[in-house]
Amino acid sequence: MSLSSSWSKSCCPLDPPSLPNNGFHFVYRLAVDHLVHVISSCLQKLKNLYSSVVTESTAEEEFLRSALSKIYEIRAIRNERRIQARNAGNKETIRRGALMKMLLSSAQTLPLWIGKVGEKPPPLCGAIPAEPTYTAKVGDMVAALVKITEEEENWILAEVVQFNAATNKYEVDDIDEQKDRHILSRRRVVPLPLMRANPETDPQALFQKESVVMALYPQTTCFYKAVVNQLPTTSVEEYEVLFEDPTYADGYSPPLTVAQRYVISIKDKKGKSQS
Repeated sequence: MSLSSSWSKSCCPLDPPSLPNNGFHFVYRLAVDHLVHVISSCLQKLKNLYSSVVTESTAEEEFLRSALSKIYEIRAIRNERRIQARNAGNKETIRRGALMKMLLSSAQTLPLWIGKVGEKPPPLCGAIPAEPTYTAKVGDMVAALVKITEEEENWILAEVVQFNAATNKYEVDDIDEQKDRHILSRRRVVPLPLMRANPETDPQALFQKESVVMALYPQTTCFYKAVVNQLPTTSVEEYEVLFEDPTYADGYSPPLTVAQRYVISIKDKKGKSQS
């Protein structure tokens, strides 16, 4: 049975006995055959158009990924040159206002993770922690637990100077006071995220609401314990957190915003992470 015959029998209510004569029946059949041909032709054109769009979209995706890769390379080169200048003794004195702007810019321009379909975000993307054996690279920003006094310790924003594999210790510079250098064990150093998570595609890579975290207090270079109050809803939005603060009646500060780069899970003294 032909396609036109089966289509006409299933879709057309008219049957030859109801038609006035064989001539009309012949015209009717021609019309049905023509309609089937037109539909088949349109479907093929749509299929070809769809294939073309998929091919063009794939090519555009590869182009954008290549462009992003170049941007990341440029960032790495600039960071490497800055490290070389520092090692050569050319330390740049940064005023506090400029430092705060630099930290904000660093958070806003942190690469956004854009995975392929079904691909999971890697470690150090958003809230996903580093692998246990991961070692932060020279020039990376980290949270470092340092002694302020004999009895007081604080988590500060620091930059990795080097890692000694023999002693399993980091050498880091306080980002706020570049003259202060600290030698710390691995458990006292937490790498910051290297990529932002996109809430629209990878919400699982974000800290959930009411999670207990450590966050960089706005306009400072110190991390304090906080509770996630609101999650970012777009890739450019920040977390809204409530910092622990005994000066307030409920024990928490008013809501403050902190970028993904500066919201982390911190290990307690026993080496377990808080989340």
